[in-house]
Amino acid sequence: MKNVLSISLFSLVVLLSAAQLSAEDYGLPEINEARATYNYQMFCQGCHTPDGSGSGEVPALKDHIGVFLNTQQGREFLVRVPGAATSVLSDEKLAEVLNWIVVEFAGSSLSSPSAFKPYTAEELGPLRAKPLTEIVNYRREVLSRATNG
Repeated sequence: MKNVLSISLFSLVVLLSAAQLSAEDYGLPEINEARATYNYQMFCQGCHTPDGSGSGEVPALKDHIGVFLNTQQGREFLVRVPGAATSVLSDEKLAEVLNWIVVEFAGSSLSSPSAFKPYTAEELGPLRAKPLTEIVNYRREVLSRATNG
């Protein structure tokens, strides 16, 4: 019985690993997994939850964040939300964690991994200088454009 359980558990781990896309699948620069995970845990998961499913008024990242990447406005929105724009993370580390979030949570919401252009520190600086002050209605507008073309 113990061997059957071990084999089943090993098979599950292999299947889950195979289903998970990596940064390389997205054509991203090397992501320091440990650092990105730590930064997500410290600065994002309090609201977005450990698995990215969101909580209350905080929207889910899991199987949803890729929709924002359908438009430039949506892409910028993810950087300009107060939690990102005013984060203590450097532009480089924020770009890394945003890229990690896309890899970890986009799932089927991203049209294709090859369509994702990685965030860069150079891109984030100017966007972070213009943090959003109103989120709910603006997010609704961004999502409407991203899903309706």
